Amino acid sequence: MAEIKTKPTEVTADAFIDAVENPVRREDAKAVRAMMERITGQPAQMWGPSIVGFGSYHYKYDSGHEGTMCRLGFSPRKAELVLYVLTGAESQEPLLARLGKHKTGKSCLYIKKLADVDAGVLDELTRDALAHMDERYPS
Repeated sequence: MAEIKTKPTEVTADAFIDAVENPVRREDAKAVRAMMERITGQPAQMWGPSIVGFGSYHYKYDSGHEGTMCRLGFSPRKAELVLYVLTGAESQEPLLARLGKHKTGKSCLYIKKLADVDAGVLDELTRDALAHMDERYPS
């Protein structure tokens, strides 16, 4: 089985975020980090080279593949801020409708800049994602 590449590293979240070139993306990353630390009660930790994660959980698929990953996380990428907070749950649909300018992937929320979205709704969305994780993968 292939080795999992996305695992905790020794790089600090501060060093990673401080190295983000785009000043708006860097400040947005600091704000998202503060929000996720407040909501999860967990410190930021780097997972792989580009994910700032909070907490962890162990998963095991029916195929036998298993591993450990952060419960919530984000990545300040060059083109946009990627938040790993989408669960596919119907409870998130009304929140996404109220969020503001964004795109979605399977489990990813893409935001160009935090000024484009409602911070209160993003907070609710993140809390919903954590509740989903806590239910599915109790600590």
